[in-house]
Amino acid sequence: MQPPAERASPEGEDLVAPPRRMRPQAVNNWGRSHHCDPVIAPPLREFGVPEKDLILNPAELDMDRVLADMEEIRKYIPQRHEMEQISAVLYDDPEIGVIAGYKDLTDQEFWIRGHMPGMPLLPGVLICEAAAQLCTFQVQKHGSMDVNMMGFGGLDKVRFRGIVRPGDRLLLVCKRLALRPRAMIRCAFQAFVGEALVGEGELVGVSIPVEAIHGLDSNKR
Repeated sequence: MQPPAERASPEGEDLVAPPRRMRPQAVNNWGRSHHCDPVIAPPLREFGVPEKDLILNPAELDMDRVLADMEEIRKYIPQRHEMEQISAVLYDDPEIGVIAGYKDLTDQEFWIRGHMPGMPLLPGVLICEAAAQLCTFQVQKHGSMDVNMMGFGGLDKVRFRGIVRPGDRLLLVCKRLALRPRAMIRCAFQAFVGEALVGEGELVGVSIPVEAIHGLDSNKR
């Protein structure tokens, strides 16, 4: 699927960062610093994943053009501290419901000590969480659901196809499949390290009744 051309919002703000191929030097640096070992993270063809089935081709995303940094992301998602799983948003097209962003994994991640000692591997559930946070950013930024808070409603067709380690940049690409305002949203997601697909699936987001939860807390006091 080829992303649409760049366009501007009525206020003049760019909504879409047009993908382009990374400069050769950027690709080389990525490969060296983020452990893109072909044995650990095989290319798409080894999994039988045709390029036409990609939501966006990671090779065509401009990794240097950030649409939203963590300060901007925090305006739209409630997670903080260890549970912040998105470092930047690179591409955002609310009309077709496609968004891309990444999480830079450091040697300070909270899961390193226990998952697993001496061989730290990103838990697959956090790949799903990162995809959910990326979808939430788009939904809340553009008011697609018209709700105060989003939460997980379910996961489907999830497959993990490679491992992710500290030092990797985990790229997430999501696409809206179905939307019922104030009720639910279903999105497909794909996760990459470099250009290698390491995970994919579908997730469901639902409205969280914030007022009802606060009411339950008040009743306990």
